[in-house]
Order: sequence, then structure tokens, then C-alpha cells
Amino acid sequence: MFSRENLMRALKRVEQNKGASGVDGMTTAELRPWLRRSWPAIRVTLDEGTYRPRPVRRVKIPKPDGGERELGVPTVLDRLIQQAIAQALVPIFDPHFSEYSYGYRPGRSAQQAVKTARSYIAEGNEWVVDVDLERFFDRVQHDALMARVARKVADRRLLRLIRRYLEAGIMVEGVKQASEEGTPQGSPLSPLLSNIMLDDLDRELERRCHRFVRYADDVRLHVKSERAGERVLAGVSEFIEKRLKLRVNRKKSSVRQAAQATVLGFGFYRDQDGKVGIRVDPKALERMREQIRSLTGRSYRIAMAERIERLNRYIGGWCGYFALAETPQEFENLDKWLRRRLRQVRWKEWKQPKTRRHNLRVLGLPEREAREWGGSRKGYWRVAGTFLSRALPNKYWEDLGLHGFSPRWQRLRHAW
Repeated sequence: MFSRENLMRALKRVEQNKGASGVDGMTTAELRPWLRRSWPAIRVTLDEGTYRPRPVRRVKIPKPDGGERELGVPTVLDRLIQQAIAQALVPIFDPHFSEYSYGYRPGRSAQQAVKTARSYIAEGNEWVVDVDLERFFDRVQHDALMARVARKVADRRLLRLIRRYLEAGIMVEGVKQASEEGTPQGSPLSPLLSNIMLDDLDRELERRCHRFVRYADDVRLHVKSERAGERVLAGVSEFIEKRLKLRVNRKKSSVRQAAQATVLGFGFYRDQDGKVGIRVDPKALERMREQIRSLTGRSYRIAMAERIERLNRYIGGWCGYFALAETPQEFENLDKWLRRRLRQVRWKEWKQPKTRRHNLRVLGLPEREAREWGGSRKGYWRVAGTFLSRALPNKYWEDLGLHGFSPRWQRLRHAW
């Protein structure tokens, strides 16, 4: 676990992920030089079993559907040690996990889970049972989790170290609070521990011959009728609460038709031939549009080259995740909307009628049209959707380096 090779891999991973500082204020950039001086002493405490992790720093981030999610930020040293532990334990645990578990596992992804869910719907399992685990990362009982880790790990020092991480506590406004249950969401070890804890659920669902996908604490089952869905929801909830000692949120858990359900930001539809297609969840689309509105706001004063660079970066990441969607028209419409917003920005940048007339002439418009349009008093959005679309056509934005949604989607779809 603490071989030089494993530690260097862990260090590179921590540095690549960057992230905020923990309670000691040390940054990822400061970690490597600090280790050159201090690692030998830290290694001795790890070998002797006397190392004590620092408490995590609590931060809150907004949830997409409202509310806040609490994350625990360990120190960069503890992130390094946890990453080294995870790298050593994944090869031990991962090969035995269920093939229907897709979250935070090597070689597995959210898109694979979505494809599996689509195959269930195509088979006629058009009712989705959505099981919501209430504050899963805060409710995990340490004894129950450690008992499952100990099934495959015999090293007492390692078991003691993992428990100390679970019990390290949380620093809130300078005051340390004990952590008697839960595993801090945001630590490198947390995803593996969540899969270890929920592996018993996967095995039980397989034993009952359910069709399901699980991504971390996101559990969805597919059945053929609403009545079967209600029965399955009740049975699975009972198992989770009695056997795993976790809590199911009855208000958020549901049984819905597949056309109304979403999974990991995707939804489903049937085309005219009855084939099941994949679409982007409207909520995910709206969150993306909010971000694009922020980057293309007329009051957001930034050079167009920098604006396009930031747009390309964001759109590239978004399309990389949602390239599985089978709705080409949706991506083409997004490009039209994006270019219209950018035309608004350009029109405001030109400001004065004289400047607008000059720039329109430079773009090749006749003098009469440039004078007429340059003096227009129509609103920005209307101008961007009418004559300005002729003056600033698609090629204009392509020449400025804008990649857009549809071209990226087409390239990535080919890869899928």
C-alpha cells in the first residue's frame, strides 16, 4: 500500500484533482515539497499504527434540485494516504462487485448504466422503481461497514486506520464535531467504501432476479407493471432498513413509467418505430442553459476570444458526458440558441450606430443596409435573430474558434 510506486501514483492523482485545502490550509501544490521533508516521520507512525488523521473541513455546495450537499474536505496529506489505500484495495474488492454496479469503478461509467437501463425498457420493463437512500453518506454505520471491509482485509493496522478516518470528525467553524456514523462525501476512500457497503444490496437484488442498475447510492429497478413496482419498492426498502441499517426516503422514492423517469441526467423515449431512444433530462438541459447564459451575458465584460475559449471548455465537457443522447435536433437547436446569444453580445460591444454601420460594412454588407441596420432601435434579442444572423453567419463563429454542441456531439457519438 505504501510502496513508492503506489504512493507516486496516489500523489499524481491528488495533484491532478487539485481541490480545496483541508483544515491545515496546505494546498496540493505545497504537498510534494512538504513530503520530501516530512514523509519519513509520517511513514513511521503509519507502520506503528499510531497515525491520527486530521478532521475534515465541512463545505456546502448547492444541489441541482435545490438544497445543499455537505462535503468533507480532508487535508491533502490525508487525501494522499486515502488514495493510496483505495488503489491497494480496489483490486481486492472490485472484481467481486456486481456487474450492475457502475459508480466509481475502473472501466465503468454512468453511460454504461444508462445503456443497461435502456435494454431493460426495450425488454418491456417500462416501470422504474427509484429507491432514494436518505443521506446515505451520513447514515452509514461504522461497525456495519468495517465488518464488510474485514471480510477481505485481515491487516489490523489497515482496518484501524480506515476506522480512524471514519471517526476523524468534522471541523465546523473551528469546532471539531465527532462523527459517530457516515463516511465523508468527497474523500478518495468514500466511493470504494460506499460500494463495499452496498454490495450486499446488489447481491440481494440479483438473488431476487431483479433488473436493476446502481451508481453509488443511486438505485433503480425496472419492472413490468406499477403494481409490481410498488411491491418491489416495499420489499427492497425493508431489506435496506433492516439488513443494512440505512434509511429509505419514502417521499422521494417512487414508481414511475420509464418515459417519465430519469437516470443520471438522461431520460428515455420511443420513436415512431417503437425503438427506445436516449435523451437528455430537461433538468440537465436547463442547468446547462443557465451556465451558458452566465457565459454569454451581455453584462459579462470579457474579450470575445476568452469568452469562446470558456464556452468551448464547458461545452466540451458537457457533450462528453451527454454524447450518448440520440436527439440530433436538440443539439442543433442549442447551437442556434448559442449563436444568437453571442450575436447579442457582439451587437452590444459595437454600441454606437456609427460603430455598428462601420462593422457591418467591414463584414460585407451594402452601404444602404449597413446604415439602415446600424441605426435600428430593435432589442438585442430581436436584432440577433433577424438581420444580424446574416451579418454574423455560422462561419463567422467557426472562424473565431467556436466549436458548438452539434459538431462535438457528432464526433463523440461516433466514438460511442
